[in-house]
Amino acid sequence: MDIVVVPHTHWDREWYEPFQRFRLRLVDLLDEVLDTMEREPAYHFTLDGQLACVDDYLEVRPENRHRVAALVESGRLAVGPWQILLDEFLCSGENIVRNLELGLAGADALGGAMRVGYLPDMFGHTAQMPQILRRAGLEHACVYRGVPSSVTTDAFAWVAPDGTAIRTQYLPEGGYGNGAHLFSDVKGLEERAAEFVATMRAWHGPQGELLAMYGTDHSAPVRGLPEMVAAVGARMDTLSGYIEKFSGDTAGLPQVVGELRSHARANILPGVISARVAVKQAMGRAERMVERYAEPLATLWGGPWPGRFLDMAWRRLVEASGHDSVTGCGVDETAQQVAARIAEAEQLGQAVRDMVTARLAAAVPADGVLVVNPTPAVRGGVVLADVAGGSGPLVGPSGAPVPTQPLDCAPVLLLDERIDPLTVLGFVHGTELYGQHIISWQVFDDILLLTVGREPRGPFDQAEVRRALDGVTYVRVEAEPRATVAAFVEVPALGHTSLRPGPPEPTHPAPLAEVRTNRHHQHCWLSSDTGVLPVKAGPTVMDNGLLRVEIEPDGTLGLFGEDGRTITGVGRIEDGGDSGDTYNHAPPADDLVVSEPISIDTEIIEGGPLVAAVEITRVYLWPAAGEPVPNTPELPPPARTGATEDIVVTMRVELRAGEPFVRLRVSFDNRCADHRVRFHVPLPRRADHSLAEGQFAIVRRELEAEGGCGETPLPTFPASGWVAAGGVAALLEHVTEYELLDDGYELALTLLRSVGYLSRNHNRLRPEPAGPQLPTPAAQSRGPHTVSLALMPYLDWRDVPPQAELYRHDLLVVPGGGDRELTPPPAAHGLSVSGQGVTMSSLRRRDDWQELRLVALTASGTEAVVRGAFTEARRAGLTGGPGEPLETADGTLRLPLRPWEIATVQLR
Repeated sequence: MDIVVVPHTHWDREWYEPFQRFRLRLVDLLDEVLDTMEREPAYHFTLDGQLACVDDYLEVRPENRHRVAALVESGRLAVGPWQILLDEFLCSGENIVRNLELGLAGADALGGAMRVGYLPDMFGHTAQMPQILRRAGLEHACVYRGVPSSVTTDAFAWVAPDGTAIRTQYLPEGGYGNGAHLFSDVKGLEERAAEFVATMRAWHGPQGELLAMYGTDHSAPVRGLPEMVAAVGARMDTLSGYIEKFSGDTAGLPQVVGELRSHARANILPGVISARVAVKQAMGRAERMVERYAEPLATLWGGPWPGRFLDMAWRRLVEASGHDSVTGCGVDETAQQVAARIAEAEQLGQAVRDMVTARLAAAVPADGVLVVNPTPAVRGGVVLADVAGGSGPLVGPSGAPVPTQPLDCAPVLLLDERIDPLTVLGFVHGTELYGQHIISWQVFDDILLLTVGREPRGPFDQAEVRRALDGVTYVRVEAEPRATVAAFVEVPALGHTSLRPGPPEPTHPAPLAEVRTNRHHQHCWLSSDTGVLPVKAGPTVMDNGLLRVEIEPDGTLGLFGEDGRTITGVGRIEDGGDSGDTYNHAPPADDLVVSEPISIDTEIIEGGPLVAAVEITRVYLWPAAGEPVPNTPELPPPARTGATEDIVVTMRVELRAGEPFVRLRVSFDNRCADHRVRFHVPLPRRADHSLAEGQFAIVRRELEAEGGCGETPLPTFPASGWVAAGGVAALLEHVTEYELLDDGYELALTLLRSVGYLSRNHNRLRPEPAGPQLPTPAAQSRGPHTVSLALMPYLDWRDVPPQAELYRHDLLVVPGGGDRELTPPPAAHGLSVSGQGVTMSSLRRRDDWQELRLVALTASGTEAVVRGAFTEARRAGLTGGPGEPLETADGTLRLPLRPWEIATVQLR
């Protein structure tokens, strides 16, 4: 029979048990794989397309590395190309690239990676995956979930937005376990094989070999399998052995363009996007820290390359991206471990960032601050700085004043009481007292006055002080005056500048200059001949000339764009029941939705002219939990309880000078269970589709999702950096679930989803279990919860990505670390990137080259213009291999890009 049997295991690194418990089983499994394959030379085995299985095994069995390598080199054991089987929608595009880079390099070191983009169990697939795979040197993909009903064959051409087409093997009739039943027993083997052939011929056609994936979750090899395979005239191979017999040619194959998120043939379990939201928030923070702060700053401004620290950070981010990890669909112990991994990655990134910025800040006077721009374009914007002195104006490196707004003053009096001064001196360590440094002291009458500051000014002689304490019974500790101020500052592309307190001005502060915004080129600049358009604020209105925000009596917002766009009722909070699980939202049969607060209060926090902020406090009565079925708590609650909790929802509304969007921060203490909280934005016009940033792409989605498998196709989708529809964009800090409601007249963003089970055996919107029914009390996400986002009215969606870039990557403010008498260094330029729709994904050092990855987020061809201190440039492969040289002139590279192209270049 024309059957190719591919023995394999699908290995969930962590899921319904935490990683180390699963690893114990993995070690046993791979011990058996090695023994079986060495004993039976005809045996082939595929290790799930992820090198993590091998790495995790060899950490326990390092003595077996040569045995693994021998089987890989022979072509009988297939490993890689991924480091880990990821969730493609819940990590950044750069994370996907680093995953492949790690997996390919590690597998090649063992004898060669499987050259197939094996994606067997991901919950749908991102639009640019064909281009990513092809640029990594892979000509084939293999998928299961997300394939639309239009695919009626077991191979199709999967086409990325840039036009890259890759031959994709579809796994119909059971996915990666479609042949798992074949060799369950010798009896009836020929009949089962014949039935398999008849079923698969309908997909494959009358000629050619048929793929039988013999394995399932955590399955071990079956002894004697080669003889059973031969008994029915089949042959055994690895997955790459079967797929790579086909050419990469896609001519004549049915085409599918873009992302694969159809429910037609398999569950895609979309509720994982909103399960354990805190994990998604942490992932977004950590990825930004490593890929957009630590790596670029170390590349341009660091000393010795901190490669090991960055490698460790990336490995933790990649490990956290697993399709049962960052998704949140594991047990609570798994989620805790994932969160710890992400936290370590962020801390590693912070350490590298701080090392670089401390080096730069050493040239800035101690009473000032360093301001660093993490974006590759000249940028003007508001920064919040903690500076010495009162609330006077700040000056830039040239001494020219910048627009400044005082926000808050730090307490000056730290201690003022009758106390034995020797007791207080016992608190002093060197010069340190209360977290600051003693800079002066004096005694008058019976009082010891100690003055402290943020940085030391010289030694503190305790012996001298003790000799002056005769008759002292009172101690006062005062801090140097410090203030938090907002300042409008211009910073070079991926560069830095500085601010420090200027001389006091007894008349009036520096005039504000007008901020002009160049949205398509991703930067603002300060006009030298006019004044900054200030933010005006009153009890119910804020206006910066680009956007007007009005506070409505019900606590929602009205947004009025500079071109007359009007949106009202923005920010309605809606709480509904959720009787689902970590995989699928499911409202109870008798749901109760709460959207009206019982009280509303508004307070002005800041009044401009650079920052205006209002805090809106709304109190709601939310049902405390789902109402369980009597005596059967494992069944989904059919309704919500009558008991309620008073939930205080605070929304900070902030408008800054020069920004065409309003910043929002929504906070509440979640004391309820089994519910979903969403933030609603009415749209100024009906939207028949949404646009959302994905991984190296902007994805268009219709109002409905394709169904067919049984899982209810809720049109809830992931957005990475922003989502836009009907004239309003939400700018986001992490991957967020959204839905268009009311026939396209309203956008809903999920703030929180609270559920208590990994999977429910009975889910109203998914007929089959997605995993074991295990309690996950931590997935109820009780406790304080805060989500930050921004809203931007628009006429042209192309105005949105540059503003999302600025919102997600704030200017970085670092305390000065040099002597107060230093002359501030001049502003310094790093590297700039411009061009219609061009965005930077990463900048890092590779050997003695600076490696820059760019993406053309545009439907038409464009040109990237890169300027910096380089004289050589060349193209590079996605994973770093050098390509052809590129022409440069005067530190400028002009690089034509195709629509939606991902391009990697190296500069020196």
